[in-house]
Amino acid sequence: MSEQRLEKRQFGHRARLALSPVLSLKADDQAHAARTMWNLLHAWWQMMPKEKRTLAHADAAIRQARADIDFLAVLPAQAAQAVLKTYFQAWKNCWGGWAAAPNFKARFRSVLSVDIPQGRDLNIVRVHRRWGMVNIPKVGRVRFRWTKDLPVGKHANTDNRITGARLVKDALGWHIAFRVQALEAKPEPHQGPEVGIDMGVTVPIALSDSETYDHDEWLTVQEQAKLLRLEQRAARRKQHRKPGERTSRRLKHTYDQIAGLRAKAKRRALDCQHQTTTAIAIAIAIAIAKKYGTVVVEALNITNMVRSAKGTVDQPGKNVAQKAGLNRSISGEAWGRTVTMLTYKTAHRGGTLVKVPAPYTSRRCSACGFITPGSREDQATFVCKNPDCDWSGNADHNAARNVLHLYRIGLVAIPAAGRAVVRRAKRVKPAAAR
Repeated sequence: MSEQRLEKRQFGHRARLALSPVLSLKADDQAHAARTMWNLLHAWWQMMPKEKRTLAHADAAIRQARADIDFLAVLPAQAAQAVLKTYFQAWKNCWGGWAAAPNFKARFRSVLSVDIPQGRDLNIVRVHRRWGMVNIPKVGRVRFRWTKDLPVGKHANTDNRITGARLVKDALGWHIAFRVQALEAKPEPHQGPEVGIDMGVTVPIALSDSETYDHDEWLTVQEQAKLLRLEQRAARRKQHRKPGERTSRRLKHTYDQIAGLRAKAKRRALDCQHQTTTAIAIAIAIAIAKKYGTVVVEALNITNMVRSAKGTVDQPGKNVAQKAGLNRSISGEAWGRTVTMLTYKTAHRGGTLVKVPAPYTSRRCSACGFITPGSREDQATFVCKNPDCDWSGNADHNAARNVLHLYRIGLVAIPAAGRAVVRRAKRVKPAAAR
């Protein structure tokens, strides 16, 4: 294989760590030290004049802080340098208009994390079909769940290696996110079939070729009942707390249990999204190497879709509770995350993802193109009211075919300055049709 067809690809892989209580406390101490280092840097930044806010002065400041404050010594020096670089990068992102200005990190509202910038410090070894061992600086050798082949040992070289990692803690415990660099064959653009996708609440994903991807509830009936009991218990205990009084340990424990169940639901939803988007990007059948060459989705403004319907005091909203339930359902499906996954997965396999304008895709008949009132008799069925058509079928598949038709006529939504700009793009015919 020639050098021109190879490219370096960087991606991440997250695995669950099996930490003992002692090692978990060590990781917690490092994470709190990293958070304190961030807050000290932020305080230093606010006190220093503009001309002294340089990387060299900040490096000298954190070195002095590590020498003066004892508990900061639990944080490895490389991790402290990573906090410094991340803080300066946060300001660059703010100046570029990509993010808000960095702020203090509170103890209970911040995600605990520690960066390991050097991949050579990890010393990863696979010891079992399901488990591997990794070395965490100032913590020790720790087992992690082996769910993906990593470039370690004889499979590692300058082009295929692990460049670093990051420890992250959530409601389910500590995880490690590896940063992997791999030299892979550059995907060749292919003229595969085109497919339109309609994303909804009742039917999460419906394709224009009449295929549907659905899922069950993220929590079982028993887990939903337990979550309800915990939320009611937390509400009762919160009633007995006086204004300004600290949260009791019992209430914190209840909050932790609620967070654990919600994190479990999120993990299952994320796994389902990965499996669904991978199935769309490639074919499950062995005979077809690439299933879809072009994936077409709607350019949805999800922020406006989940906006509250409460209204104002002068003009109160209507059906506020129903709209709130719909907003929760839309947020639970995470359409934006699905589009993000489809974007990089189709690109990695030589395909492409295109966005088209969203208005009237669910109300337009895919057979005749007319928009007639009353065509959606119920949530699942579309019946065209045009006397010359009278077509009926699945409403979600009808919307997906409309999405695909907008791409085929060249109506593409191009994001610009925070809004979608519609333009007609010249469509290239497949090589077989020329």
